[in-house]
Amino acid sequence: MTHRMSRFWKETEGQDLIEYALMAGFVALAAAALMPNVTSSISTIFSKINSLLSSAAGTGQ
Repeated sequence: MTHRMSRFWKETEGQDLIEYALMAGFVALAAAALMPNVTSSISTIFSKINSLLSSAAGTGQ
């Protein structure tokens, strides 16, 4: 049992993946904090696309 526990603590597989995921999360948070106007612009663009698609679907074209 102690052999398994020591092997578990020494195992480092998957550590890089977690570090990259954390770094990507921090970058996303920093980008969102530094660019608050961009989020409203993106929201406006998606709203326009949604209304265009809704009107196109409603007319049967």
